[in-house]
Amino acid sequence: MDNDVSAGSATSIVGRLALGITLLAFGLGYTNVINGVSRADAVSIAHYVGGVALFLVGLLAFRDGDAVSGTAFSAFGALWFTWAVSAGGSASDNAAGLFLVLFALVALSVTLAGGDQLTQGTYGLFFVSLVLLAIAQFAGNDGLGKVGGWFGVAAGAVAWYSATAALAHWPTVLPRRAAGRGVTATG
Repeated sequence: MDNDVSAGSATSIVGRLALGITLLAFGLGYTNVINGVSRADAVSIAHYVGGVALFLVGLLAFRDGDAVSGTAFSAFGALWFTWAVSAGGSASDNAAGLFLVLFALVALSVTLAGGDQLTQGTYGLFFVSLVLLAIAQFAGNDGLGKVGGWFGVAAGAVAWYSATAALAHWPTVLPRRAAGRGVTATG
């Protein structure tokens, strides 16, 4: 893929935007960087944008023959929907941690499935975020939860850039050096 040409179907662009918005809201809620904004404030976005819209986009991606995006968007749609409807519920910290670990495995699977650098970066950062948040739940460590939130923010920013780059025809891959054109020693 040429780094001057954007890539992505309309379905994947909408999915990346929905995932990006949800991850930004979710991550910022965990970081407590905005006064008065907590993870509970991300519930509506997670429910409708991350849950319902992302799940539907996943089904459309399957219809378009894009199994990786279809899997990622529908699975993450299920994650956000479940997280939103169970927010404030009576689940134990260990049950919440297990939930995060299971979806971290989904994020790892779609990271390893391949795709462009931005998509893999998004899913990889999301994987790290979920693992850190799971450990924070198991250990009752709010500081580690904030770090996991920052990884969620980073994943959301990469997803948002990926969608915006596809729409605006910005670079979507990092430039690489040509083979054999490295630093040479002088004598």
